[in-house]
Amino acid sequence: MKKNRSDCPISCSLDVFGDKWSLLIIRDIMLRGKLSYSEFLKSEEKIATNILVNRLNILEFENIVSKKVSPENKSKFVYSLTKKGIDLLPIVIEIMDWGAKYNENCPRKELGKKIQVDKSKVISDYLEKLTEEFG
Repeated sequence: MKKNRSDCPISCSLDVFGDKWSLLIIRDIMLRGKLSYSEFLKSEEKIATNILVNRLNILEFENIVSKKVSPENKSKFVYSLTKKGIDLLPIVIEIMDWGAKYNENCPRKELGKKIQVDKSKVISDYLEKLTEEFG
């Protein structure tokens, strides 16, 4: 069992996904439909391979993502969100909205514009999609 920095819920949450990369991996699975290691490597943030492996292992250990053998290629793995990972959806949407609102270098793209119009609908639509995939 890992040791938390404190018993503050924010600190405990950051101990799980508060690094520079974990939420981007979660975003890629959640909002962009990426499933594999090679797809994550193609993200515009250019995560290093060793960091990607480390973060995927942490997210799997924390039961935020699950790893399974790919049905199409038995030598590859695919990742999906667990219930615990799906529960991060409103947080990810809020962070996107906040980032677009307060950073002029991060303009709202298609999803960001939908969030601006009706955040609740975006969350419910993605939640429905993710829940169907989950189970």
